[in-house]
Amino acid sequence: MDEDEGFSGVSVDGRVFRSVSNDADGDVGGETYFWFEQTDDLIHARYHGGSVRLGHLVGHHLGDTLDFRYTHATTGGDTATGRSVDRIERLDDGRLRLHEEWEWDSKPGSGSSILEEVSEQQIPHIEESL
Repeated sequence: MDEDEGFSGVSVDGRVFRSVSNDADGDVGGETYFWFEQTDDLIHARYHGGSVRLGHLVGHHLGDTLDFRYTHATTGGDTATGRSVDRIERLDDGRLRLHEEWEWDSKPGSGSSILEEVSEQQIPHIEESL
């Protein structure tokens, strides 16, 4: 992926991430994948897997940070909303890692998590967990 000329950081457009760690208050787990799109500073993603049946996030890319709101439905029938600020790190192999600080709006709880970009071979089909 090419760096977006309008930003000091790298674009997340077209990248797929998987959760590799999360605090206990979170719904996202190791089976949760995120499909990102970016236009200028606008970012959005669709995510699902594990206990998340379907989720969406929308926000802004500000330099080496992503600032967004998220909402999702769980496999248990609950819905949840919250806010996250992610710091972008480039790994030695060129993939990206997102260090998240998140907080629920819809229920008590907050925490930290990490998402890592996956290779094309590791990307599940969108239909696999819907």
